[in-house]
Amino acid sequence: MALQHAILVSLAERSATGYDLARRFDASIGHFWKASHQQIYKVLGRMESDGTVACEVVAQEGRPHKKVYGLTESGREELAAWTSKATPVEHLRSEFAVKLRALPFGDGDAIVDDVRVRRRAHQAQLAYYTESAATYFPRPDELAPEDVGRWLVLRGGILIEQAGLAWCDEILQRLAPDEDER
Repeated sequence: MALQHAILVSLAERSATGYDLARRFDASIGHFWKASHQQIYKVLGRMESDGTVACEVVAQEGRPHKKVYGLTESGREELAAWTSKATPVEHLRSEFAVKLRALPFGDGDAIVDDVRVRRRAHQAQLAYYTESAATYFPRPDELAPEDVGRWLVLRGGILIEQAGLAWCDEILQRLAPDEDER
C-alpha cells in the first residue's frame, strides 16, 4: 500500500484541505499508517497531477485561500482497483521482540522497566480506542453500511492493544513475579 491509498480512503469519506487531511491522519488513520504532514502534502500534489484528486480553491476573507481536495472519478477507480487486490501478509518487525531475545545477554531490570513503559502505552491506547468506540459506535450491531469499515479498524486496534497488554502481563509475570504493580 502506498500513502496514496490511505489518502484516497480518507478523501472518499470526506473532502478535505491538506491541513484537515493531516489532522485526520493524526487522529485516526495515523494509528496504523504513519505519514508526516509534509509527506501528505507532497503526495497530494502528485495525486492532483495524476488526476486522482482535484482541488477547489476556496477564498477566505483576511486569510490565504484554501484548497479543498476531493476524489475524481479516476481516484474512485484507483481506490476500487486497489481494494480488489489481495493484501500481502504484513510481517511483524519488532525491536522490542529482539530485545526480549537478548534477555540473557543484557540488563534484565532495564528490560522489565521497558515492559512496564510499553504496558502503560498499551493501556493508554486501549483507553483511547475504547472511548472512541463508545463515542462514535455506541451500538455496533446497528452500524450504517458506511461505518462498518471504520468500526472494524477500530475493533482491530482494540484487539491489538488487548493482546499487547496480555503479552506485557505475561512477560512481567515471568520476569517480575513478585510485583503486583501492573
